[in-house]
Amino acid sequence: MARSGRLHRTGHLVRRFCGSLRPGGPSSVDEVWVAGLLGDAELDLWLQMSDADRRHAVGVARRVAGLLDTSEGMAPDAPVMAAALLHDVGKVRSGLGTFGRVAATGLAAVTPGRVNGWPDRGGFRGRIGLYLRHPEEGAALLSAAGSAPLTVAWALEHHRPADRWSMDRRLADVLHAADDD
Repeated sequence: MARSGRLHRTGHLVRRFCGSLRPGGPSSVDEVWVAGLLGDAELDLWLQMSDADRRHAVGVARRVAGLLDTSEGMAPDAPVMAAALLHDVGKVRSGLGTFGRVAATGLAAVTPGRVNGWPDRGGFRGRIGLYLRHPEEGAALLSAAGSAPLTVAWALEHHRPADRWSMDRRLADVLHAADDD
């Protein structure tokens, strides 16, 4: 089971890497759709995200909307959609591009736990540390922006095991399935 999980994660990372090399952000239709879902402060944060992260976020949000429309028979509420769109917003604090993110992910994989103190350092190490703690960074940004508790919680918890999620399990399961990450 662990091996298939590792293979799934590797495949996901390869797909995300290849997608991050594609230039441009979301379509203008998607940009308008997102602007109608987020509050002003949340939209400001979303616009700070990289083109690839915004494209990924739109894909997650569209999958969430489809899954909840299908299972619930109604559109998901704003905090759920904001959670889908902004779960990775903490990555903006690192300032790392695609290849810096690959380096950070690789370092975390081969030296688990050894980079925990890196966000407090300056330079490239500090940026790697900030990237690896993007859930905590994102939760802080969203809290400061006045986001709903559900949105803040999902940014913080989206990489945690399911038994450590604090929000409604049904919504968390949908958000997790839509993210595939």
